[in-house]
Amino acid sequence: MRQPSVISRRVAAAAVSVVLASGTAACAGPEDAGAKSGTSGKGSVAPRKGGTLTVLNAEAQTDFDPARLYTSGGGNVPSLVFRTLTTRNREAGAAGTQVVPDLATDIGRPDKDATEWTYTLKDGLKFEDGTPITSADVKYGIERSFAAELSGGAPYLRDWLVGGDTYQGPYKDPEGLASIVTPDPKTIVFKLKKPEGEFPFVATQTQFAPVPKAKDKGAKYEEHPVSSGPYKVVSNENDGERLVLERNEHWDPKTDEERKAYPDKIDVRSGLDEAVINQRLATSSGADAAAVTTDTNLGPAELAQIGSDKELAARVGTGHFGFTNYIAFNPKVKPFDNPKVRQAISYAVNRTSVVNAAGGSALAEPATTFLPEQKAFGFTPYDHFPAGRTGNPEKAKQLLKEAGFPNGLTVTLLHSTAQNRTTSPEIATAVQEALGKAGITVELDGQEPNSFNEKRWSVKDAPGFFLSRWGADWPAGGPFLAPIFDGRQIVTNGSNYNHAQLNDPAVNKEIDEINKLTDLKAAAARWGALDKKIGEQALDVPLFHPVYKRLVGKDVKNVVISDWTGVLDVSQVAVK
Repeated sequence: MRQPSVISRRVAAAAVSVVLASGTAACAGPEDAGAKSGTSGKGSVAPRKGGTLTVLNAEAQTDFDPARLYTSGGGNVPSLVFRTLTTRNREAGAAGTQVVPDLATDIGRPDKDATEWTYTLKDGLKFEDGTPITSADVKYGIERSFAAELSGGAPYLRDWLVGGDTYQGPYKDPEGLASIVTPDPKTIVFKLKKPEGEFPFVATQTQFAPVPKAKDKGAKYEEHPVSSGPYKVVSNENDGERLVLERNEHWDPKTDEERKAYPDKIDVRSGLDEAVINQRLATSSGADAAAVTTDTNLGPAELAQIGSDKELAARVGTGHFGFTNYIAFNPKVKPFDNPKVRQAISYAVNRTSVVNAAGGSALAEPATTFLPEQKAFGFTPYDHFPAGRTGNPEKAKQLLKEAGFPNGLTVTLLHSTAQNRTTSPEIATAVQEALGKAGITVELDGQEPNSFNEKRWSVKDAPGFFLSRWGADWPAGGPFLAPIFDGRQIVTNGSNYNHAQLNDPAVNKEIDEINKLTDLKAAAARWGALDKKIGEQALDVPLFHPVYKRLVGKDVKNVVISDWTGVLDVSQVAVK
């Protein structure tokens, strides 16, 4: 995931002093993330249509234009308005990592080498004004995402489509992209530069939402984008600070197996303090009883208070998203060019103290693999430098001696000053203390977020040792390993995510071979094996994978949390 990604995902809200009020009624939400679609938690009745769902968020849903949104699976709130060729399976847990048809009849039909993908649209698809959705509308929606004035969306099509690297959008080039072909109103064909077996995942992004050319208003389209989903925009204040959605009467549920669309109205209110959001959800007064959040987690202090209240605890949803927090090495900088130094640090890290710094075991799980611990990514267990949960300083000292540092060494660790519990001072201090026991003196270099990101993503100025994190744009190994370890993706004049600047022909070749596979299970196994192989080089130290804990209002039913997003799916929620 080129951050920021699909949703703003904080590992934990900063610890705050807030008294969470007890719920005043029996829980209407799930007891855990396993609540399945069509249920509303133990002992509760089936969800019904009607009512207003309120969404309380810290960050505004800005740039509400399918071309500009950076989403996966169609997004969360955006997915209520914008349907795409494919989408995420709206089920809890691992089942939710599957890609399924949306506007299309299937997830795509590749040619023999996966360089051409064909889709057929379902019958009965209509925009909010009742006009039919055609393949030309999908083609136009994609093409406008190439316009400079509509930047912000995912970059894959620019890189993958034939001619995509030079195309400037329909406003400058109305003839469009020749690599997107629409032989009839229901068929659309994509011609790619190279094999891409994971193309069905890319087809879930909002750039694939249809846009009627006659209704396109360029940069102003976001004020009233034309809906292809169950809801339409009736109000958009202050660039997404308040977004009000109501039913799209021309959405036909017979064409949409994924979205339940229970509420009559969705009222998204943003720009709120995180502590206030959690307080309102806990108290659940008035409209807040039927409220959720799509971007605010519970912090350690809040979870501690909730733990003693069974009603509140029953309203906490738990989710996992494909994300890894890690220590990054730049082997171009001494002494990190020495593998034994990198190995020593790998042994010295105390993951228990790091997890505690991240908010505790309820909010973080220790990691020894770069890929997240989910089958969809191809997770293959390994621990090349086993040091237990608390580190092995003696083994680290031995390796330092072999590396020529019998008396230890001093290094500088770059971290962010943002209170995010991922790349922040708490994590850096935990690393500093653990390495100190192995004779490694760590000097901390805290930088404000913009400066921190500029340094860690710069080929020229990247330090040798820094905290970092990565999340996948979809639940597969490709968007996780390729940006970090494919040498051809090293960017010298922009944001470079290949922190080790690894350019190994064997790794590059294996990435190409896996990309040819359209059997996603077979591809996952290969990604896992590649992760394990790269891990032997100690180019990073995986620290932890985040866990998301979010509260819902007392009248919220049918909470579904998949491993694709790790957060509540608003398309499934009911409030009656």
